[in-house]
Amino acid sequence: MKTTAADPTAPLLLERNGAIATLRFNRPDALNAIDVPMANAVLAAVQTIAADPGVRAVVLCGNGRGFMAGGDLATLRADPVQGAIDILTPLNAALLLLAQMNAPVIAQVHGVAAGAGLSLLLMADYVIAAEGTRLNLAYINLGTSCDVGASWALPRTVGVRKALEIALLGEAFTADDALRLGLINRIVPAAELDSAATNLAQRLAAGPTVAYGAMKRLMRASMDRTLPEQLAAEKDAFVHCAGTEDFRAGVEAFHQRQSAQFVGR
Repeated sequence: MKTTAADPTAPLLLERNGAIATLRFNRPDALNAIDVPMANAVLAAVQTIAADPGVRAVVLCGNGRGFMAGGDLATLRADPVQGAIDILTPLNAALLLLAQMNAPVIAQVHGVAAGAGLSLLLMADYVIAAEGTRLNLAYINLGTSCDVGASWALPRTVGVRKALEIALLGEAFTADDALRLGLINRIVPAAELDSAATNLAQRLAAGPTVAYGAMKRLMRASMDRTLPEQLAAEKDAFVHCAGTEDFRAGVEAFHQRQSAQFVGR
């Protein structure tokens, strides 16, 4: 069953296809730049899917020519300080919810991912980009520091030295560069982007959602813990997963495969 937002002109469209929820940025005339209504809509949509245990995979994507060109400059020119507060407060709350939920988050990126657009894809769990995508952290070109989690995610992905190069120079780079640096997971032809993201979302939605959530939290917290702390967290997560139906089914399926291989020898 597929459902979509009732208002096709809304700045964000929340679409639902079975266990997959898609958040589609919908300001194509502004390259999906985030203004206050969009930021509030993102938080409302994420709150909705975070409260729904039926959501087992989330896709972030953009309508039009690009994924996202960053923050809305018209908003920031009109009232720089309050505009930034009004955009970042709901957006940060939404990011924390996405990071905490069990469902894996896929960024489906094309055209342009700049500023907050690049920050958002850095916070996703898996990124698929179309050939020809251009990326730029861009904040320094506006005379400001980064936001939307970039200073947390970027050095964890590429190391502090390379993160500073990307942030301080503010230069554009290609999807191939991003793949080499580990900023994205996969590049596909533009015509195949939708199907590639859908196929991945379907695969993840059919998997062990609680285990996905545990793995996400363990990986993202690992650099802030000592080894004893991480070992304890891993133990707690494994014990929790061991009580789920997904684990019981996985163990049984593995046992059956092993038995079939033994019989076939």
